[in-house]
Amino acid sequence: MPRIIAGKFRGARLLAPPGDTTRPTADRVRESLFNVLQHRVHWPQAQVLDLFAGAGTLGCEALSRGAVAARFVERDRQALAALRKNVARFGPAATVHAQGVEQFLAQAPAPHDLIFLDPPYAAEAEAPTLTALVRRGWLAAEGLVCVEHPADRTVTPPAGLAVVQTRRYGATAVTLFAPEI
Repeated sequence: MPRIIAGKFRGARLLAPPGDTTRPTADRVRESLFNVLQHRVHWPQAQVLDLFAGAGTLGCEALSRGAVAARFVERDRQALAALRKNVARFGPAATVHAQGVEQFLAQAPAPHDLIFLDPPYAAEAEAPTLTALVRRGWLAAEGLVCVEHPADRTVTPPAGLAVVQTRRYGATAVTLFAPEI
């Protein structure tokens, strides 16, 4: 069972949906990722977007560390049930959108400082989702996108984004992207 690693809700357990429809980010991957983000994100003002949120472990971790607000996008019913319970402790700072990511991104954008993108590995949705984020203006000028993907897959950024770094954790990799300067 995943837990929140640091911040106000440190140690709080997070529900995970039954079965294998979602793959919550492992604690050690999350801890390493947030150690990197700690020096790149101004938490008291951070607007977070958690796409393909699953149980919401990444967005919940960001809220616990002081992000001002997080939006979670998920369409799977079992994942939504766990997600809603997990974000309840954060009150109005957490908003759940029960819809597909493509449908969500088609609406009028609001720039976010930190965007988590963790689609099902089989979907290979990283590239089209990154393109939609850039084209529609979902990423703030100094924002970051964190993409979790299989370690054996390279995620190529669309025009407008540059790779900041990639870290591998066994079969999982996390690539950080930022707007091109």
